[in-house]
Amino acid sequence: MTTFSLSLLAALLVISVLAYLYRRNSMFVPSAVILAITAIVTLYSGESGAIVVARLIGIVIGSSVAAYFFRALLIVLLRGEAKKALQTAPLTAAFGMLVILLYSIAALFAPQIAPYGESEIVGSSYALADDKMILGGDQLGRDMFSRLIYGARNTVGLSIATTCLAFLMGTSLGLFAAIRGGWVDQLLGRMVDTVMAIPSLIFALLLLSIFGTSTLSLILVIAFIYTPLIFRLTRSVAGNIVVMDYIEAARLRGESTWYLMRKEILPNALAPLIAEFGLRFCFVFLLVAGLSFLGLGIQPPTADWGSMVRENATLISYGEYIPLIPAAAIALLTVSVNFVVDWMLYRSSGLKV
Repeated sequence: MTTFSLSLLAALLVISVLAYLYRRNSMFVPSAVILAITAIVTLYSGESGAIVVARLIGIVIGSSVAAYFFRALLIVLLRGEAKKALQTAPLTAAFGMLVILLYSIAALFAPQIAPYGESEIVGSSYALADDKMILGGDQLGRDMFSRLIYGARNTVGLSIATTCLAFLMGTSLGLFAAIRGGWVDQLLGRMVDTVMAIPSLIFALLLLSIFGTSTLSLILVIAFIYTPLIFRLTRSVAGNIVVMDYIEAARLRGESTWYLMRKEILPNALAPLIAEFGLRFCFVFLLVAGLSFLGLGIQPPTADWGSMVRENATLISYGEYIPLIPAAAIALLTVSVNFVVDWMLYRSSGLKV
């Protein structure tokens, strides 16, 4: 082993021992696992493997520090219940909110942030990274960094619009079925079962091949596919609410179905629906990226992370990392949203440390 490898292993060993002696289980378990992984990687890959592990550790530490200071900033800026909630929020949730904020800024201000246009050709095909193009060029010589930023606007924006539409339809139908009951509930339930029996990707490919791959078709098709899942959750949550006494009292007062849905049931079912919105956004986001990778999602020359992976996949054979950048952007946003959703589910469950 080299000096660098031995120094890294020694540092991890000292951290693990100190965490064990001071009974810091939250630090001891991760450090012990990282020590074991580092030892195995170093034995098989030598110094190059140790360098990769050290970089990953540095990324994790840097992300933790950024999340800590971002959480502290939010605590200073916010007031009331939000401030109290953030004071006990884990670093994973703070990191997720930080990433979501950065993606939102990139999506909203893409023309101001990106150094070049979305489809502007500024270099040669597969140009290497330099001062002009910090991530190099794609197969047509377009700036990868600029297209990555515009991809945040297109991919994330389309996913949010699709998720909102699916929730609007699924929540409305679920609440209506819970209130009406009887044959209305049975009919909607059987229709939903029929749609859910078809695998989502296959169903999306079939519908898009029929109706085309325009942006409107993409939003409507994916929203239609995910509406049954949201309907099921809403119907289940609302089914436990409609039997409450205050719902019966509202019915006796002569309140309309729309009033019951909007004023009585929806506010009491909001917590699980908000958490479901985050989870469902991840699935929609991954499906949009997957369809774009297959050529049936967002169409060229519009920048999209899924199509960017497909267009530059040839570089993987030459050991280039460029196709992994949009794939990493997809994975990072998905993980970050799940971090925030997990925290929201924990809070809505009523569990306290």
